[in-house]
Amino acid sequence: MGRKGLRKSSLFDYFNISFLGVLGLLCLLPFIHVLAKSLSNSGAVLSGKVGLFPVGIHFKNYLQVIVDPRFLNAFKITFFVTVVGTILSLLITILTAYPLSKPEFRGRKIFMIMYVFAMVFYGGMVPNFMLVQYIGLIDTVWAMILPFLVIPFNLFVIKTFFEGLPKSIEESAKIDGATDLRILFSIILPISLPVLATIGLFYAVNYWNSYFHAMLFISSQELKPLQVYLLEMIQGSEEITRMNAEENANFTPEGIRATTVMLAALPIIAVYPFIQRHFTKGLTLGSTK
Repeated sequence: MGRKGLRKSSLFDYFNISFLGVLGLLCLLPFIHVLAKSLSNSGAVLSGKVGLFPVGIHFKNYLQVIVDPRFLNAFKITFFVTVVGTILSLLITILTAYPLSKPEFRGRKIFMIMYVFAMVFYGGMVPNFMLVQYIGLIDTVWAMILPFLVIPFNLFVIKTFFEGLPKSIEESAKIDGATDLRILFSIILPISLPVLATIGLFYAVNYWNSYFHAMLFISSQELKPLQVYLLEMIQGSEEITRMNAEENANFTPEGIRATTVMLAALPIIAVYPFIQRHFTKGLTLGSTK
């Protein structure tokens, strides 16, 4: 490549980095604004003085939200749904993707067609509700987990990753007398951590952010997850109206809402750095053959 080609490549890289940097900043600005509101005093929030930096920094909003029993209960429900749902989803997805990655598996094409059909065509809200009601999951925490255990896209990513692994690894293990389950859990999964971390994050974010199905299937207040609690906080100001006159001077609906949004997003933000190094690699390897 000559100087001209190198110059064009450098200009393209500079433009690409600049564009992505601006785009990333635009995505980050609303988050920073919400964070500033959650840390600012009530007067600055009400007067609209809060931009990207907090005014009169304090942590009273966080203390007010954290000690609220409704928030703690909603957080507990969401934490349970996310942890249990992610573990079960990964387990079922792995146990389904592994046999489907084997060309010699009988009925493989039929199962593939079924999963592709399910990924392309959605039955709709009413059939989904009728199914959950028929199996007795309405107004239970399992209504937010069991109907969504396997997402076909995630299944295909893991299946494609398994197909790209060297066949000699499994053949050597079979010569030594290892069973299929032993090969899967002792050999295949340890070398599949990048794609498992990526799909695990997908499932975790899906369970953590889910609110529509909770609104559809859950009616008991004690079973409502964090996102439904957050939606109610945004739509109303129940936490503020329950305060006395002296407390109202220190809190505003906007400040409480911003704080609740930050606390709802914090767990996923805290988890992401630990699997970031696996994320790109896992998604790339699992999406290409």
